[in-house]
Amino acid sequence: MIFKKGELFNGPGGLSLAAKNTVVIHPETNEEFRIEHVWSNDFDQNACRTFALNICGDENDPSVICGPVEKLPIGDRTLLKDIDCFAFGFPCNDYSNVGEKKGLGGTFGPLYSYGVKVLNEYKPKFFVAENVGGLQSANEGRAFIQILKELESPGSVEYVVTPHLYKFEEYGVPQSRHRIIIVGIRKDLAEQGIEFKVPAPTTPNSADYKTCKDAILNPPIPEGAPNHEMPRHTAKVKEMLSYIPPGENAWYIGIPEELQLNVKGARLSSIYKRLDPTRPAYTVTGSGGGGTHMYHWDETRALTNRERARLQTFPDDFVFTGSKEAVRKQIGMAVPPAGAEIVFQAILKSFAKIPYEFIEPTKKFQLEYLQKEIVKKTVKNNINADEKQLAFNNI
Repeated sequence: MIFKKGELFNGPGGLSLAAKNTVVIHPETNEEFRIEHVWSNDFDQNACRTFALNICGDENDPSVICGPVEKLPIGDRTLLKDIDCFAFGFPCNDYSNVGEKKGLGGTFGPLYSYGVKVLNEYKPKFFVAENVGGLQSANEGRAFIQILKELESPGSVEYVVTPHLYKFEEYGVPQSRHRIIIVGIRKDLAEQGIEFKVPAPTTPNSADYKTCKDAILNPPIPEGAPNHEMPRHTAKVKEMLSYIPPGENAWYIGIPEELQLNVKGARLSSIYKRLDPTRPAYTVTGSGGGGTHMYHWDETRALTNRERARLQTFPDDFVFTGSKEAVRKQIGMAVPPAGAEIVFQAILKSFAKIPYEFIEPTKKFQLEYLQKEIVKKTVKNNINADEKQLAFNNI
């Protein structure tokens, strides 16, 4: 069984690489279950070229449509052919805990609705949506409720949705990266016994987490590997780094006064923060000014883009296109393929009806729980009876 996949906000291809690498073979019938790319879209030209080069084999592949999603002709089968499954890591800018958290009121917040349009138009058998953990709290929790309700009933089709907060370090990723992944199975198929369960962590104990040191050094990055240009720093920055122990940042008390940063206000923990080689890395990000590039635990320098890509579990032959900063952005925005592959494996095993170990989904992310919490907050605020009834009606 081959699932033809469409994708919005494809980024450099973390989700698609995971889908491409996922193959499930039924142990009794030998039937093969896999996923094939059909079309995708993103606004970022560098990400589109990277995706096309690595997923399709040609950076000019026409199946990767570069441009604003608002202008994408969703439903035009001559350009966007029929699909069996759908993936979209809708933009997280307005939901991230780092930033203004405008939620649905921001520029990027409403873009999830184009994924809803795809679901209504193409009615795929399943979908995978990904976003940051801050999505749950945006707009006092109402944004997440609205998104889940629209994903459950995107129009003339219904889905059984399973949102869960995946802690990727528990799935063999050498990085502390927590993301909400929502899996939806079309309701008519769920009623036929196709039931997705959250796959159990592969490394649930912290003692078994893959460390950043192991990811970067074992095996060594090959000479001439792409995107492995060494960063350049001033003598002052290198000297300051020499006083910062692994796991500490620019506010470490042992830095001489003349080398300390003269910064007022908030002291971000990631500024000139060096990796702790005994633990997974902290979250790889795609933007930020001086001091936010992630720093080696031993050498007095920032990581190379290839080292960041390893923390994101991209293979060394995965080539990112564009400038160094464009590559950094792509790596930081991506979904770790190794983590996403476990989710796709669980989905295909669900369709193949092959048992697998699973856990209960994050309770506070389930729609029923979220709705009850909104009601509790409404009642607690001592609003009048008419407003209280309106609050219930709006859920």
